[in-house]
Amino acid sequence: MARALQGRGDLLECQDPVVHNALYTGNLAEVQRHFSGPSAVNLIIHAQGQDLRWTSHKWGLWSLTYEQELTTPLHITASRGYLDCLRHLLLRGAQVDLAPGGQTALHAACAAATTDCARLLLSFGADPGAVSEGGCQPLHLCRSPGSSECARLLLRHGALVNCASEEEGDTPLHVAARLGLPEHVRLFLSHGADLEARNAEGETPLIAACALAHSAQAAEAYYEACRQLVEAGARVNAADRDRQRPLHQACKQANPRVVALLLAHGAHVNIMSYSGNTALHNALQGAAYRLEHRPELAVRHLLNHGAVRVWPGALLKVLRHCCASPRTVETLLNCYARVPVTEAWEQAVPEELAQQHPRFFRSLFALGQGPRTLQHLARCALRSCLEGRLLQALPQLELPPALHDFVLLRFEDVLY
Repeated sequence: MARALQGRGDLLECQDPVVHNALYTGNLAEVQRHFSGPSAVNLIIHAQGQDLRWTSHKWGLWSLTYEQELTTPLHITASRGYLDCLRHLLLRGAQVDLAPGGQTALHAACAAATTDCARLLLSFGADPGAVSEGGCQPLHLCRSPGSSECARLLLRHGALVNCASEEEGDTPLHVAARLGLPEHVRLFLSHGADLEARNAEGETPLIAACALAHSAQAAEAYYEACRQLVEAGARVNAADRDRQRPLHQACKQANPRVVALLLAHGAHVNIMSYSGNTALHNALQGAAYRLEHRPELAVRHLLNHGAVRVWPGALLKVLRHCCASPRTVETLLNCYARVPVTEAWEQAVPEELAQQHPRFFRSLFALGQGPRTLQHLARCALRSCLEGRLLQALPQLELPPALHDFVLLRFEDVLY
């Protein structure tokens, strides 16, 4: 069933497909039959990894093959949730912290969110602070919504909530925030996680939460993670090594609720990153790629909080970038009393987009033919007068709701 493995002492390497099949299918009877003592339960097994790499064959050809990784019966059963098989191996003397492939079985259980297996491993003395070959502790591998109970178990058994991964310098709170895991964020904060810990890129957990691209379906989870961090006291104007702040990153990802949250808690709307971008620049540059997030909402939040407008001479460039999001264009242009529309503007909009939104683009191209409406000019005058304090002063005017919303750039899908 097995042969000696060179360089690994008395450990054995198993190449028997029958034994492999018993482990990978969780066949308890077969596992009990094949694994009866310490020498058997601590076998080393070559398994196919998830990553592809180029491999050179002796006849000179290269091909993409899956990487081979070393694992053990303990890792296989723990990562697949085969609790009875795992218990049998542990009772027969399996080394609980054996890590031939660079991580322990506890790492594997946490990565797979097999909570019962993680609990069993810990009860047999698994090290909750074991460091993998990649520099991660098991707590760093609790990366799925279902792994929060694994994280809770690790903390209960002495895992350090502020442990940093060796390469990235991420704490578990960085990981949870970046992946939009609000339950994990809540757990780590309750155990004293450092809100201002910096990773190798200078990111705080809040910056990490704002920086990762995510689907519109995940936006609510990211908002909840950010809300917890902000309400716990995270600095909304902290900057990473590139002087990117949470607001810069949230605008790149066009998460309007996070943008509103940060602005409501004092985020500086006009501060620049090292690249010279403000939050509004980031929101406009990414609008066409984040349509499902409704980027026009983020742009409206920024403008209503006093974002410096784009130089009028650059509006044609903005149109080219943002024409796929007509409401983003509408919101921006409604902050100007006059827009320098020329024939080049019509040429900048692809014909198919003009046909999809005929009323809006007709109204846009008509702006070059005469002055804008008196109602719009009054809006611009009021916004200019209240610049920098619009949201604080506007309620005191006691305007009718429709007029109040008009001043705050209500979407109308047409320009006047």
